[in-house]
Amino acid sequence: MSGLCEGRIVVVTGAGRGIGREHALMLASEGARVVVNDLGGEVDGSGGALTSAQEVAEEIKGMGGEAVVNGDDVSDWEGSQRLINTAVENFGGIDAVINNAGILRDRMLTNMTESEWDAVIKVHLKGTFAPARWAAAYWRERTKAGETNDARIINTSSVSGIYGNPGQTNYGAAKAGIAAFTVIAAQELHRYGVTVNAIAPAALTRMTENLGMGQQDDEGKAQMHPHWIAPIATWLVSTESAPVTGRVFEASGRVLGIANMWHRGPEVEPVDDPKEIGPLVKDLMSRAQPNSDMSGQPATGPGRPTAY
Repeated sequence: MSGLCEGRIVVVTGAGRGIGREHALMLASEGARVVVNDLGGEVDGSGGALTSAQEVAEEIKGMGGEAVVNGDDVSDWEGSQRLINTAVENFGGIDAVINNAGILRDRMLTNMTESEWDAVIKVHLKGTFAPARWAAAYWRERTKAGETNDARIINTSSVSGIYGNPGQTNYGAAKAGIAAFTVIAAQELHRYGVTVNAIAPAALTRMTENLGMGQQDDEGKAQMHPHWIAPIATWLVSTESAPVTGRVFEASGRVLGIANMWHRGPEVEPVDDPKEIGPLVKDLMSRAQPNSDMSGQPATGPGRPTAY
């Protein structure tokens, strides 16, 4: 019996370890041909070696699959073009891009440096934009030439971005930006036969082991294994997911759900006198739902909106 992604050509960024590795392996097990992209750097983005990506590619080949390695920096304009070209030149095309590469440089806002901000925004936001842009241009040219596409872009957001987590203003801002990017790109690329979705994963990896996720019992660690993120990613790559676009999925070994994103809450008639705003805001706040915590449920606490 053929796999769910039989013959699909997929680029996975940050595929040398953690969530990206699980994506690549499950996609290959379902018949996809995979471009394994990874710089092989540390959690903060420093350093780099292709060893981890090569190991994943060899593991895929060992189970009878097809894979090639790419070591380009996804936040580099020309590097991202080479990444997409790697799929086209080796496999004859491209059906999906999973933008997964990322780094962490956590710091409270009062202590964060410019370089810590810039590095995280560049890798996550530009590192999502650039591969998506080159892939989208490829699919657009196919459409202009009379070809059809059944293509996918799958981005990686985070509950830190859509709900908020202290110490991660840089990371959270990037991940919230990726969620917005996903919604808008889905609207733009539908005409070319491309769907765009995102996953907000919760998993125990190198990036999260020092954020409290490592302090769990064996059952908790099993539920947070990055393997749990791969099924939704693999399904989104498949042709079965064609009706689904512009969505952000939360995924872990504890939950699979859709984040509903921003909706307008209570409202009042506007006024043009600032002295009248206070009572109106008091009314709005009394009827507004609190922002969510990292579990996606309404939360209160220091710095969070509460009743007025």
